[in-house]
Amino acid sequence: MTPRPKPGSKADRDALRYDMTAVGCTITDIAVEMRTRYGMRPREAWRHARGWTLQEAADRITQVSSRHRGEAVAADASLLAKWEKWPGPSARRPTPHVLLAMADAFACRMEDLLDLDDRRALPDADLRLLSGAASSPEPTPDTRTAATAIPEPSGSELVRLAADESATWAQWAEASNVGDIALDQLMADARALASDYLTADPLPLFVRTRRLRDRVFGLLEGHQHPRQTADLYVVAGYVCGLLTWMSSDLGQLRDADTQGRTAWLCAELAGHNDLRAWVLSTRSKVAFWDGRLRDAVNYARRGAAYSPTGTVGVLLACQEADAWSQLGAETEALGALARAEGARDTMSGEDEVGGIFACQPARQENYVAAVELRIGRPSDALRAADNALTLLKTQPVRAYGTEAQIHISKAAAHLATGEAEGAFEALAPVLALPPDHRMEPVTRRLGELPVDRNRASATGRVRLRAAIEEFRLNSAPRHFALSPGEGPA
Repeated sequence: MTPRPKPGSKADRDALRYDMTAVGCTITDIAVEMRTRYGMRPREAWRHARGWTLQEAADRITQVSSRHRGEAVAADASLLAKWEKWPGPSARRPTPHVLLAMADAFACRMEDLLDLDDRRALPDADLRLLSGAASSPEPTPDTRTAATAIPEPSGSELVRLAADESATWAQWAEASNVGDIALDQLMADARALASDYLTADPLPLFVRTRRLRDRVFGLLEGHQHPRQTADLYVVAGYVCGLLTWMSSDLGQLRDADTQGRTAWLCAELAGHNDLRAWVLSTRSKVAFWDGRLRDAVNYARRGAAYSPTGTVGVLLACQEADAWSQLGAETEALGALARAEGARDTMSGEDEVGGIFACQPARQENYVAAVELRIGRPSDALRAADNALTLLKTQPVRAYGTEAQIHISKAAAHLATGEAEGAFEALAPVLALPPDHRMEPVTRRLGELPVDRNRASATGRVRLRAAIEEFRLNSAPRHFALSPGEGPA
């Protein structure tokens, strides 16, 4: 049995239009039914009655307007959507010339495009012009354009109309769909998500973050003051940065890259250097785990070039060192670690968001341990890992992902020096993580442990390999990859 389309969906509208056409209904009948059934505004109903997308209708309106006397109409999908929703919030009033072009494009009367709410909200000058056009004789096909043209105002009527138009625009420009308190709350919500991600289950938090993104995107599609628009882009950039980080932790690197590009667009539109730096940090992380190590280095260096405040400069230098060490470039890796220390010493300001968008000393030492391991200094790596664990105990919030990676570095250092028992002990907290906390970086690093290249007994190696494999098979990225595809997007 074919499932019924969701009410109001495109499939549902197409089916309604097909059924009504099949029984002989006119376009007017279909538009009326669309309005009644789906609660559409008149102009939107006429567009859907024709089966046109916003862009298709906008192109037709622009084309037919060139045939009319007076101003041409330059329509696009965004502007048409605002004309359709008027006089609702964040909408745009269609002028008489726009209504004339719409009526011509839809092959209907101008009065068909207006309801009571429209007429109450239209300026008196517009109503008089529309009434004059509506009272014209019914046009023939050859005289349609001339007969329905809006008469050009003149004299005092022209001056009054210009004043009405300016007043209407000023009212629109002054209005905003978001206030300063709401903006503060949106940023507070972003901070809470960034902090909660350090300790909470990732999938429920992903759903919450996606909802916040949708709220911010919805506000950006409306109208607000330029300063408020910039602030909304900042929130949107941080939230998309969070989704970038979360997506990569779930092993979805391609989706993470998409989120990262959107976050970068928001940072550019906001003109916000700290956000630019944090977005480039998230993109460096994605590139690292995707094996694009040169890209990871370049993103980290680009981020540092913005001279950001807070701890992002420390993290960017650590990420650069991480990528260099994976490439086997010891000198460059150690140089980047030294720059991380320098960034910590010269740091100015506080992190705007915090949480996952912060680089506390324990997180920095975690990078040091990983780099020291890759360049063949297991003793230094063990010292850095122990230092990181000590620092972690002093932090009010202990990030389970960072703590797990520190223990893995410690285990790897023990294995490199032939201390198998120390490795088993270091891995115990990692192997005890609940499946929902077993993120991709942790499972990847665990899988890279040199289990077969140490002096542990054969039985010990087999037991460790089995524990690691069970961990990886029962991890959050694997569960996510094997899900039926109904999770968050």
